[in-house]
Amino acid sequence: MMKQKTSPLRAVAFLALLAGACTMILPFVWMLSTSLKESNLVYTIPPQWIPNPVDWQNYRDVWSAANLLTGIKNSCVITFSVMAFSTLTSSMAAFAFAKLRFPGKNVIFMMLLATMMVPAVVLLVPDFIIYTKLKWIDTLLPMIVPASLCNVNNIFFMRQFMIGLPNGYLDAAKIDGCGYFRAYSRIFLPLCKPAIITNAIMLFMATWNDYLNPLLFTHSESKQTVQVAIAMLNSHYEQQTDIPMVMAASMIAILPVLILFITCQKYFTDSLALTGIKG
Repeated sequence: MMKQKTSPLRAVAFLALLAGACTMILPFVWMLSTSLKESNLVYTIPPQWIPNPVDWQNYRDVWSAANLLTGIKNSCVITFSVMAFSTLTSSMAAFAFAKLRFPGKNVIFMMLLATMMVPAVVLLVPDFIIYTKLKWIDTLLPMIVPASLCNVNNIFFMRQFMIGLPNGYLDAAKIDGCGYFRAYSRIFLPLCKPAIITNAIMLFMATWNDYLNPLLFTHSESKQTVQVAIAMLNSHYEQQTDIPMVMAASMIAILPVLILFITCQKYFTDSLALTGIKG
């Protein structure tokens, strides 16, 4: 068989994508490299990409220098709670908007979509007043409850996926005597596995990396999340921040996101492809 020649246009596209990939990878490589350096080697010119010597002490010291363990625990509680409850509520709402018929369905859906255009910063003051009256300040509830109650982005994404599923499944379930909830839980929810996993990845990244809400709504060390704990490393030093230690803490914090994305990448790409085709 003759080898297919690579066209110049395809070669240019490949080089452009490769350059784009490098812009994404290089900051991560630099963070890893810096986390293994001594403090006096961070700003050397020319930059030292391979640390010499390799210093693992930053990964040992960061646990005592920052409130990292408590931050990881609180971030896990918030993230997994949001993932569980938001997946349930969003998938139920998406099923209703995709497969059920009820008065005002399109109007309600458009109103939900309209809320996506409201900047989150605009809601910070009203949110703070509401949480103060509910006595939620300095608890994990402001990060868990609102994010768990029907995330609009997730509803839209899962609705697009469910629209691509045949309506005959619901008709067949009705003939067999299934109610709407049973049809949702036994038929449509298992079929939405790629979309659910994709939503779980996006929810995990957004919740795990959230910095502003925990910073505003919590103030005690026992309620800090991992991102706030890393930011607080800057306040431990009067003159100069220990950059390698901050990078070591950042590497520890980013590992769960990397592991989740790598292990679930297949579902992520499949779900986006199906949603784009059938939306």
